[in-house]
Amino acid sequence: FAEHQLYNVGESTKHIDWRVFSRTDKLYIKKYEEETNLRAMILIDTSGSMYYPKEGLDKVTFSVFAAGCLAYILNKQRDATGLCLFDNDIQYLGPIKSSGLQFRKMLLKMNETIQTPPIQANTQTNIATTLHLIAEQIPHRSLIILFSDMFDDVNQFETIFAALLHLKHYKHEVLIFHVTDKNTELDLEFPNRSFVFEDIESGKKIKLNPTQYKDKFKELQEEKYIEMKLRCAQAKIDFVEADLREGYTHVLHTFLVKKSK
Repeated sequence: FAEHQLYNVGESTKHIDWRVFSRTDKLYIKKYEEETNLRAMILIDTSGSMYYPKEGLDKVTFSVFAAGCLAYILNKQRDATGLCLFDNDIQYLGPIKSSGLQFRKMLLKMNETIQTPPIQANTQTNIATTLHLIAEQIPHRSLIILFSDMFDDVNQFETIFAALLHLKHYKHEVLIFHVTDKNTELDLEFPNRSFVFEDIESGKKIKLNPTQYKDKFKELQEEKYIEMKLRCAQAKIDFVEADLREGYTHVLHTFLVKKSK
Protein backbone atom coordinates (compact mmCIF):
# COMPACT_ATOMS: atom_id res chain seq x y z
CA PHE A 1 0.00 0.00 0.00
CA ALA A 2 1.32 3.44 -0.96
CA GLU A 3 -1.38 6.05 -0.36
CA HIS A 4 -5.01 7.05 -0.75
CA GLN A 5 -6.31 8.79 -3.86
CA LEU A 6 -9.69 10.47 -4.27
CA TYR A 7 -12.13 8.30 -6.23
CA ASN A 8 -13.29 9.61 -9.62
CA VAL A 9 -16.58 8.58 -11.21
CA GLY A 10 -16.05 5.77 -13.69
CA GLU A 11 -13.05 4.22 -11.96
CA SER A 12 -13.10 0.66 -10.67
CA THR A 13 -14.56 0.33 -7.17
CA LYS A 14 -12.34 -2.67 -6.42
CA HIS A 15 -9.89 -0.81 -4.17
CA ILE A 16 -12.23 1.67 -2.46
CA ASP A 17 -11.35 1.96 1.23
CA TRP A 18 -14.77 1.56 2.87
CA ARG A 19 -13.39 2.14 6.35
CA VAL A 20 -12.23 5.60 5.35
CA PHE A 21 -15.65 6.17 3.71
CA SER A 22 -17.41 5.32 6.96
CA ARG A 23 -15.34 7.94 8.81
CA THR A 24 -15.19 10.74 6.23
CA ASP A 25 -18.18 10.09 3.94
CA LYS A 26 -15.76 10.42 1.00
CA LEU A 27 -14.63 7.77 -1.46
CA TYR A 28 -10.89 7.05 -1.55
CA ILE A 29 -9.03 4.39 -3.50
CA LYS A 30 -6.05 2.51 -2.13
CA LYS A 31 -3.05 2.94 -4.42
CA TYR A 32 -0.20 0.46 -4.41
CA GLU A 33 3.45 1.02 -5.31
CA GLU A 34 3.32 -1.09 -8.45
CA GLU A 35 0.25 0.78 -9.73
CA THR A 36 1.77 4.25 -9.88
CA ASN A 37 2.23 5.54 -13.43
CA LEU A 38 5.45 7.39 -12.80
CA ARG A 39 7.60 8.18 -9.78
CA ALA A 40 9.67 11.35 -10.05
CA MET A 41 12.12 12.95 -7.65
CA ILE A 42 13.00 16.59 -8.35
CA LEU A 43 16.39 17.69 -6.99
CA ILE A 44 17.23 21.41 -6.78
CA ASP A 45 20.73 22.65 -6.01
CA THR A 46 20.44 25.54 -3.49
CA SER A 47 24.15 26.21 -2.96
CA GLY A 48 25.65 29.71 -3.04
CA SER A 49 26.42 29.72 -6.77
CA MET A 50 22.75 29.12 -7.59
CA TYR A 51 21.88 32.57 -6.24
CA TYR A 52 23.76 34.18 -9.14
CA PRO A 53 23.16 36.67 -10.70
CA LYS A 54 22.17 38.89 -7.80
CA GLU A 55 20.27 41.26 -10.08
CA GLY A 56 17.15 39.94 -11.81
CA LEU A 57 16.32 36.26 -12.18
CA ASP A 58 18.87 34.03 -10.45
CA LYS A 59 19.51 30.35 -11.13
CA VAL A 60 17.74 28.99 -8.06
CA THR A 61 14.58 31.00 -8.82
CA PHE A 62 14.66 29.79 -12.44
CA SER A 63 15.05 26.21 -11.19
CA VAL A 64 12.19 26.54 -8.71
CA PHE A 65 9.80 27.96 -11.33
CA ALA A 66 10.76 25.25 -13.83
CA ALA A 67 10.47 22.51 -11.19
CA GLY A 68 7.09 23.89 -10.13
CA CYS A 69 5.83 23.60 -13.71
CA LEU A 70 7.03 20.00 -13.94
CA ALA A 71 5.49 19.13 -10.56
CA TYR A 72 2.17 20.65 -11.72
CA ILE A 73 2.17 18.52 -14.88
CA LEU A 74 3.01 15.38 -12.90
CA ASN A 75 0.34 16.10 -10.31
CA LYS A 76 -2.34 16.66 -12.97
CA GLN A 77 -1.45 13.30 -14.48
CA ARG A 78 -1.65 11.64 -11.04
CA ASP A 79 2.05 10.79 -11.06
CA ALA A 80 3.93 10.53 -7.76
CA THR A 81 6.44 13.33 -7.18
CA GLY A 82 9.00 14.12 -4.47
CA LEU A 83 11.32 17.06 -3.80
CA CYS A 84 14.90 17.30 -2.59
CA LEU A 85 16.73 20.57 -1.81
CA PHE A 86 20.47 20.34 -1.24
CA ASP A 87 23.78 22.21 -1.07
CA ASN A 88 26.69 20.51 0.70
CA ASP A 89 24.08 18.33 2.41
CA ILE A 90 20.40 17.46 1.96
CA GLN A 91 18.37 20.36 3.38
CA TYR A 92 14.94 18.93 2.63
CA LEU A 93 13.70 15.58 1.35
CA GLY A 94 9.98 15.15 0.70
CA PRO A 95 8.42 11.73 0.02
CA ILE A 96 7.35 10.67 -3.45
CA LYS A 97 3.54 10.84 -3.46
CA SER A 98 0.77 11.78 -5.87
CA SER A 99 -1.56 13.45 -3.38
CA GLY A 100 -2.69 17.06 -3.69
CA LEU A 101 -1.45 17.72 -0.14
CA GLN A 102 2.05 16.59 -1.07
CA PHE A 103 1.98 18.83 -4.16
CA ARG A 104 1.02 21.87 -2.07
CA LYS A 105 3.79 21.10 0.43
CA MET A 106 6.30 20.98 -2.42
CA LEU A 107 5.20 24.36 -3.75
CA LEU A 108 5.35 25.93 -0.29
CA LYS A 109 8.85 24.55 0.27
CA MET A 110 10.07 25.78 -3.12
CA ASN A 111 8.56 29.21 -2.49
CA GLU A 112 10.28 29.31 0.89
CA THR A 113 13.59 28.59 -0.86
CA ILE A 114 13.44 31.64 -3.11
CA GLN A 115 11.92 33.91 -0.47
CA THR A 116 14.51 33.04 2.18
CA PRO A 117 18.11 32.89 0.87
CA PRO A 118 20.52 30.72 2.89
CA ILE A 119 21.82 32.22 6.15
CA GLN A 120 25.28 31.03 5.17
CA ALA A 121 26.02 32.93 1.97
CA ASN A 122 29.01 30.88 0.83
CA THR A 123 27.37 27.45 0.89
CA GLN A 124 29.16 24.96 -1.34
CA THR A 125 27.80 22.10 -3.40
CA ASN A 126 28.24 18.39 -2.83
CA ILE A 127 26.29 16.86 -5.68
CA ALA A 128 27.87 13.41 -5.52
CA THR A 129 26.98 12.76 -1.88
CA THR A 130 23.38 13.84 -2.44
CA LEU A 131 22.98 11.57 -5.48
CA HIS A 132 24.41 8.59 -3.60
CA LEU A 133 21.94 9.17 -0.73
CA ILE A 134 19.01 9.54 -3.12
CA ALA A 135 20.00 6.35 -4.94
CA GLU A 136 19.85 4.43 -1.67
CA GLN A 137 16.66 6.02 -0.33
CA ILE A 138 14.40 5.63 -3.39
CA PRO A 139 13.55 1.92 -3.53
CA HIS A 140 11.60 1.86 -6.80
CA ARG A 141 12.55 2.82 -10.33
CA SER A 142 11.98 6.56 -10.71
CA LEU A 143 12.72 9.56 -12.89
CA ILE A 144 15.39 11.72 -11.24
CA ILE A 145 15.25 15.36 -12.38
CA LEU A 146 18.26 17.44 -11.32
CA PHE A 147 18.48 21.23 -11.52
CA SER A 148 22.05 22.40 -10.89
CA ASP A 149 24.82 24.59 -12.29
CA MET A 150 27.18 21.62 -11.68
CA PHE A 151 29.69 23.89 -9.91
CA ASP A 152 31.29 21.64 -7.33
CA ASP A 153 34.55 22.49 -5.58
CA VAL A 154 34.39 19.39 -3.42
CA ASN A 155 34.16 16.80 -6.17
CA GLN A 156 35.53 16.50 -9.68
CA PHE A 157 33.17 15.35 -12.42
CA GLU A 158 34.49 11.77 -12.12
CA THR A 159 33.05 11.59 -8.60
CA ILE A 160 29.75 13.13 -9.70
CA PHE A 161 29.57 10.75 -12.65
CA ALA A 162 30.12 7.77 -10.32
CA ALA A 163 27.10 8.95 -8.32
CA LEU A 164 25.04 9.23 -11.51
CA LEU A 165 25.99 5.65 -12.38
CA HIS A 166 24.83 4.65 -8.90
CA LEU A 167 21.37 5.95 -9.86
CA LYS A 168 21.49 4.09 -13.17
CA HIS A 169 22.47 0.91 -11.31
CA TYR A 170 19.07 1.03 -9.58
CA LYS A 171 17.35 1.50 -12.97
CA HIS A 172 16.46 5.14 -12.38
CA GLU A 173 16.08 7.43 -15.38
CA VAL A 174 18.12 10.62 -14.98
CA LEU A 175 17.42 14.04 -16.49
CA ILE A 176 19.92 16.83 -15.73
CA PHE A 177 19.10 20.47 -16.38
CA HIS A 178 22.40 22.35 -16.36
CA VAL A 179 21.24 25.80 -15.24
CA THR A 180 23.50 28.72 -16.17
CA ASP A 181 23.53 32.37 -17.07
CA LYS A 182 25.28 31.46 -20.32
CA ASN A 183 26.06 35.03 -21.32
CA THR A 184 28.31 35.74 -18.34
CA GLU A 185 29.20 32.33 -16.89
CA LEU A 186 30.12 30.48 -20.07
CA ASP A 187 30.74 33.19 -22.68
CA LEU A 188 32.31 35.71 -20.25
CA GLU A 189 30.50 38.64 -21.87
CA PHE A 190 31.61 41.66 -19.83
CA PRO A 191 32.69 45.20 -20.76
CA ASN A 192 36.37 45.69 -21.62
CA ARG A 193 37.61 46.81 -18.20
CA SER A 194 38.83 45.36 -14.93
CA PHE A 195 36.41 43.65 -12.55
CA VAL A 196 36.72 42.01 -9.14
CA PHE A 197 35.26 38.51 -9.50
CA GLU A 198 34.14 36.69 -6.36
CA ASP A 199 33.50 32.97 -6.05
CA ILE A 200 30.06 32.89 -4.40
CA GLU A 201 30.70 29.49 -2.82
CA SER A 202 34.26 29.94 -1.50
CA GLY A 203 34.40 33.73 -1.13
CA LYS A 204 37.70 33.93 -3.04
CA LYS A 205 38.27 37.11 -5.08
CA ILE A 206 40.38 37.94 -8.12
CA LYS A 207 40.80 41.16 -10.10
CA LEU A 208 41.23 40.95 -13.88
CA ASN A 209 40.02 42.17 -17.25
CA PRO A 210 37.77 39.34 -18.57
CA THR A 211 38.32 40.38 -22.20
CA GLN A 212 41.95 39.22 -21.97
CA TYR A 213 40.93 35.71 -20.89
CA LYS A 214 37.63 35.36 -22.75
CA ASP A 215 38.75 33.14 -25.66
CA LYS A 216 40.78 30.75 -23.51
CA PHE A 217 38.01 30.60 -20.90
CA LYS A 218 35.38 29.70 -23.51
CA GLU A 219 37.67 27.04 -24.96
CA LEU A 220 38.19 25.40 -21.57
CA GLN A 221 34.48 25.57 -20.75
CA GLU A 222 33.56 24.03 -24.09
CA GLU A 223 35.99 21.13 -23.52
CA LYS A 224 34.58 20.56 -20.05
CA TYR A 225 30.93 20.46 -21.12
CA ILE A 226 31.54 18.39 -24.23
CA GLU A 227 33.13 15.76 -21.98
CA MET A 228 30.21 15.92 -19.55
CA LYS A 229 27.66 15.54 -22.32
CA LEU A 230 29.51 12.63 -23.92
CA ARG A 231 29.89 10.78 -20.64
CA CYS A 232 26.22 11.28 -19.84
CA ALA A 233 25.18 10.17 -23.32
CA GLN A 234 27.20 6.96 -22.92
CA ALA A 235 25.33 6.23 -19.68
CA LYS A 236 21.96 7.15 -21.27
CA ILE A 237 21.60 10.20 -19.03
CA ASP A 238 19.95 13.28 -20.54
CA PHE A 239 22.15 16.35 -20.02
CA VAL A 240 20.30 19.51 -21.08
CA GLU A 241 21.61 23.08 -21.16
CA ALA A 242 19.11 25.42 -19.47
CA ASP A 243 20.02 29.07 -20.00
CA LEU A 244 17.94 31.17 -17.63
CA ARG A 245 17.82 33.98 -20.22
CA GLU A 246 15.99 31.72 -22.70
CA GLY A 247 13.01 30.92 -20.50
CA TYR A 248 11.30 27.63 -19.69
CA THR A 249 10.17 26.33 -23.07
CA HIS A 250 13.24 24.14 -23.61
CA VAL A 251 12.95 22.67 -20.09
CA LEU A 252 9.29 21.78 -20.52
CA HIS A 253 9.77 20.39 -24.03
CA THR A 254 12.67 18.16 -22.93
CA PHE A 255 10.69 16.84 -19.97
CA LEU A 256 7.60 16.04 -22.05
CA VAL A 257 9.70 14.20 -24.63
CA LYS A 258 11.42 12.24 -21.84
CA LYS A 259 8.09 11.37 -20.21
CA SER A 260 6.56 10.23 -23.48
CA LYS A 261 9.34 7.67 -23.84
